[in-house]
Amino acid sequence: MLRRVSILVLLGLGLHFLCAASPTKRHGVSIALPKRSSLTKLDGTFDYDKAVAQTVATQNKHRQNLVNYLNNFGYLPEGMEIKPVVTAPPRNQSRFDKRQTEALIDEGDDELWAGQISIGSPAQKFLVDIDTGSSDLWIPSSSCKSSVCSSKHKYNAGSSSTSKKLSGTFSIQYGDGSSVSGPIYDDTVTVAGITVTEQTLSGVTELSSDFENDPTDGVFGFAYPKISNLQANTFFVNAFLQDAVSSNEFSLFLASSGSELFLGGTNTEKYSGVPEFHNVDLSTGFWQISGASITYGSSTAVSGFETIIDSGTTIMYGPPAAVKKFYAKISGSQLYDATNGLYSFPCSTSSSISFSWGGKSFAISSKNFNLGQTGTGSAQCVGALAGLDLGLGSSTWLLGDSFMKNVYTVFSFEQNAVGPPESVIPLDSELQSCQEYHDLFRV
Repeated sequence: MLRRVSILVLLGLGLHFLCAASPTKRHGVSIALPKRSSLTKLDGTFDYDKAVAQTVATQNKHRQNLVNYLNNFGYLPEGMEIKPVVTAPPRNQSRFDKRQTEALIDEGDDELWAGQISIGSPAQKFLVDIDTGSSDLWIPSSSCKSSVCSSKHKYNAGSSSTSKKLSGTFSIQYGDGSSVSGPIYDDTVTVAGITVTEQTLSGVTELSSDFENDPTDGVFGFAYPKISNLQANTFFVNAFLQDAVSSNEFSLFLASSGSELFLGGTNTEKYSGVPEFHNVDLSTGFWQISGASITYGSSTAVSGFETIIDSGTTIMYGPPAAVKKFYAKISGSQLYDATNGLYSFPCSTSSSISFSWGGKSFAISSKNFNLGQTGTGSAQCVGALAGLDLGLGSSTWLLGDSFMKNVYTVFSFEQNAVGPPESVIPLDSELQSCQEYHDLFRV
């Protein structure tokens, strides 16, 4: 118990002290991130079932983040609210493609991003989702008897000489009524040669059916420790504290090819330009920056809002009234699914959509904003921005991979800031023309 109380004190003090640590001269390393399937089907239509499942998972993930914050500090940041658990609708399984790990490289587009890690001594390997919208590491346990665990790599704590069982239980509730839960351990974790000792994690013995068709084994969180269910530092925070990386920054490049997580700085082969950092709101635990605006063509639709950068979801989400105001700028757009806040717009729409944080503007490519036709042969397509109240604040937007795939994003604990998209030009092979490339980076 004393150990966990001391961690809470650390969380309350913030992470400025990390900048004073004495790093080694070791250079950063990159971790390749395989692709996963898109929310657009092979025939070009929108995969409604997958999108709804992901939306439910996103709502419940951030609900749990706020529950974690409340448990850690006894209060919530101003404007935030814990919403009820969202129940997932019954799935039409025939509309879901069975996905296997070995097929990831061959799939057409991107939904979530996964990387290889190893845990324990000797090393046990896992494929985990890289999630800047959460702060815990969990993988299935060898004690998991659920059928969902049958296709997963499982953590055997008893086989690791560096494993140490801690008090307490890790638990996250999901919308299908099931949960992810299990005991808590400290163990050695290695990512691309970067090793952290005594990393807190959970080997879960109960695994939600939400993960049944997911080729990954678990989740690898990279947000601030404030929203940790485990009440512990994340892997990257510990990597810097233990001098395993020389720079207190990590970065993400998400694209149709060459995607990577870079630990300990940035990979200049993946971008050009100089990151323009914007300060993080340290009260929330998220990679949250303020002063954003969204523009359609030459017209600003909404301005002055907060943004959370979350690699753990595909769709972007904003407050319903604000998102409605944005789509009102697009002639022919309409509400497609009121329950999940999805809108459609004419597939032929050509004007650019961009975000800005008070400096330069960065556009979302038409490919990344368009999630597919509403039906075969339809002239209407579904937009990657949905209007939902996630409980994160009345003026807070969540920017997922549909946004991040246009950028090289730098997450800096050194400055407690995010290098937003207007500061870099992505070297992304999915850009279809020189004109589209130049349109992405505008003053």
